[in-house]
Amino acid sequence: MDLGQLISDHTDVSLSLSHHVSSTESKNTNLVFSPLSLHVMLSMIAAGSSGSTRDELLTFLKSNSSDDLNKLSSELVSMIFADGSSAGGPKLSFANGLWVDQSLPLKPAFKEVVDGLYKASSKQVDFLNKAQEVASEVNSWAENQTAGLIKELLPPDSVENTTRLIFANALYFKGAWNEKFDASKTKEDDFHLLDGTSVKVPYMTSKKKQYVSTSDGFKVLSLPYKQGEDKRWFSMYFLLPDAKDGLMALSEIVGSTPGFLDDHVPHWKVEIGDFKVPKFKISFGFESSKVLKDFGVNSAFSGGGLTEMVDSPVAQNLGVSSIFHKSFIEVNEEGTEATAASATTVKACSYIHHEKVDFVADRPFMFLIREDTTGVVLFTGHVVNPLES
Repeated sequence: MDLGQLISDHTDVSLSLSHHVSSTESKNTNLVFSPLSLHVMLSMIAAGSSGSTRDELLTFLKSNSSDDLNKLSSELVSMIFADGSSAGGPKLSFANGLWVDQSLPLKPAFKEVVDGLYKASSKQVDFLNKAQEVASEVNSWAENQTAGLIKELLPPDSVENTTRLIFANALYFKGAWNEKFDASKTKEDDFHLLDGTSVKVPYMTSKKKQYVSTSDGFKVLSLPYKQGEDKRWFSMYFLLPDAKDGLMALSEIVGSTPGFLDDHVPHWKVEIGDFKVPKFKISFGFESSKVLKDFGVNSAFSGGGLTEMVDSPVAQNLGVSSIFHKSFIEVNEEGTEATAASATTVKACSYIHHEKVDFVADRPFMFLIREDTTGVVLFTGHVVNPLES
């Protein structure tokens, strides 16, 4: 298994998924979500699948086998998500959870993967008589794992007495900029909206050199976070189209070009002319089954493919009913706080620059948070109006 290639494929899937969510779920609204959270969720489902269900998931995730997906998830959890706050780095956490009906014993091989590789806490529950209590428990778990920022991950009535399993995960990130912005210099100025109007928003600014690369039609800014004592290095990237209405065109390029980030990450600091980045805070949630079906993941949502999870004849009728995802991000002068959670319910179915460069993010732009030594993307999204939260 080539871990570097697996991570490269994971990044391409993440950016392709990001573009599709942008263009179908939030073309005119702010967006943040964690493709990594969904990737781990789908990898765990693939570990309990067979036949066309597993094949579709592997194809979408660009993987040759469930073993590769399990290995990748295990490596990511061990490499990326160790908390670095005690050593001055970002605060990080990641957790998986599994709630399974008390009538269904997990298959030993699946339980070994869930416990050993995904480090998931599993619990047997009574969906038949206490479906709403289980939903509340999952929501409380997600809220606790995300510092109280993700509330009601599972919406009302999403868990019923026909529910048999719930998979959930939660990701939390809080990092301080390597060079913080001076809040006293934050000033309001115009931000140009997609409809041609503008609003006044608070912009952070700096006269210091910045990591910026320029390409035909867009610029990329990298803002590093404080590093701890390990070898990880986290950064936030701002992808700014030249055109005021260029967000979707840029998103399509990013989502359809293999290796896009590696080709456009800025590696050198440049002299800055006019430099402004808006503060923003975004909460976003969506149910992702339609998005996944658009990518050819269909069989998981009908009974018959999730046969490797539980040791019971009921396994022949299990199918994914919904995959809920919620995310939050806040960017200010100090740094970034971002978190995400996903839950799946399973039911019985019937360049170098020498001149000064301007970087003024005064129009809709994309962003992402990445761990740079591996290239793993934790969060991605776009801002169409910094005032909308």
